[in-house]
Amino acid sequence: TVSEAMGAVVGRDAANQGVDVLLAPGLNTKRSSLCGRSFEYYSEDPYLSGKLAAGFIRGAQKQGVSACAKHYAANAQELLRMHSDSVMDERTLREMYLTNFEIAIKEGKPGFVMTAYNRVNGVYANENRHLLGDILRGEWGFEGMVTTDWWTCGEHYKETKAGNDLKMGNGYPDRVKKAYDKGAISRSEMETSVKRILGLILKLD
Repeated sequence: TVSEAMGAVVGRDAANQGVDVLLAPGLNTKRSSLCGRSFEYYSEDPYLSGKLAAGFIRGAQKQGVSACAKHYAANAQELLRMHSDSVMDERTLREMYLTNFEIAIKEGKPGFVMTAYNRVNGVYANENRHLLGDILRGEWGFEGMVTTDWWTCGEHYKETKAGNDLKMGNGYPDRVKKAYDKGAISRSEMETSVKRILGLILKLD
């Protein structure tokens, strides 16, 4: 497909430059033309977005790099995106905002997924166990790495417990250590993230 060919071109360029991970594709649903990053996304149709993203991912990863599907999930605006709350019922969430990601994950099999800045039903996407644990890893069987976007508002140890593996562009190991000392996060939860991070590094090495 055209999207797979595009992914191959971008992936090949990245590989030639020694870049292991593409921070793409962005496949959020275009709910408003006023969204500051709609130009990056594919469509207002979740099904079409998912199919195009899956093709891009396949094309890119055939070049030996990893794609990163983003921004998971329900991110449809830029203004105050670190503080906005996408409130909706489960059916709307799944049909309008998750269908695209489900297709991209199952058919494209990206190495990475990047979480969104916004809250979803009151919980930051990067701390959202329902999105990351129940759906992404549980229902869809995603086995890759999950990373936050840059400078998220979430609490590092809560992100890790929810299913995030990497905090960009700055982690807070002191807070994680304090949470561990208090019993708020377990060693096994941290080790799970470490295994996923090292697994992808070794795969791309």
